[in-house]
Amino acid sequence: MDDLLTQLRAAAEPTRLRLLALCARGALNVTDMCAVLGQSQPRLSRHLKLLVEARLLERIPEGANAYFQVPAGAALVHQLLARLPEDDATLANDRRQAARIAAEHARAISAAFRRDGADWDEMRALNLPAPKIEAAIRALLTAPLGRLLDIGTGTGRLLELLADRAESALGVDASREMLALARARLAERGLSRCSVRQADLYRLPLADRSFDTVAMQMVLHYAEDPAAALAEAARVLAPRGRLLLVDFAPHARADIADQHAHRWRGFDDATLVAWLKPAGCVLRATKPIAGALPVRLWLAERVGAPARAALELQF
Repeated sequence: MDDLLTQLRAAAEPTRLRLLALCARGALNVTDMCAVLGQSQPRLSRHLKLLVEARLLERIPEGANAYFQVPAGAALVHQLLARLPEDDATLANDRRQAARIAAEHARAISAAFRRDGADWDEMRALNLPAPKIEAAIRALLTAPLGRLLDIGTGTGRLLELLADRAESALGVDASREMLALARARLAERGLSRCSVRQADLYRLPLADRSFDTVAMQMVLHYAEDPAAALAEAARVLAPRGRLLLVDFAPHARADIADQHAHRWRGFDDATLVAWLKPAGCVLRATKPIAGALPVRLWLAERVGAPARAALELQF
């Protein structure tokens, strides 16, 4: 009862209710919240501190910045927000301001990526058949996906593609620039069940067995140690959970690999089976996609715990 009373007291204030309503639609940083609410940073920081201490919001550090979002499973927040009138003028204006800021971020970041020549959309940069790949992903990952994790989320496209089938969806990436673009795109599309955060694929800041579905799209060919990356993905995967890998099949295009800093020129089934087994996973299905470079989808299932030896590669 004490915890419930603490949460109710924390929420029972107009500014804090506005903050909860905003963060329920997507993660925001303090600068954006100040712009939306028209209040000073010190004042909002005090409100955010109370909401975080009451576990109504969670703070996600990202470099020198931090984002705030509603934690997964925070039923009380959604119950409270469901009682707020949709036509409330203040909340409607907050939503409009947040949508404007998200659109500005998306345009600014996209322009920066284009100006600096970063190949942030690898499928487009390499002329891969994105529609066929995405259709194959949806065909293999049938609903429900439960708690979805996208490792190496990049621009967040996979989260957007699968959001309608997931209970919640989290994307992680090492690049703050990519995360800024993903966060802006997800907010612009109103995908409030999706969130992103910065993380190292070898050391995910996530609990064991905390996801029902894990995806790694166009990630392994950059990994120095793919076996360790798969073991870490399996660690956070629940028993009978699904692991989807999308990557290149073996190819001879050394020029492409060198130009785009690929560590590996694709993977065959036997290699992936050998890496998946000590990670506690069994390969269940594969799907080839023809194109300028051969792409393959592998769907595995976690049937056991990752072997300790594989996990020790990270530490």
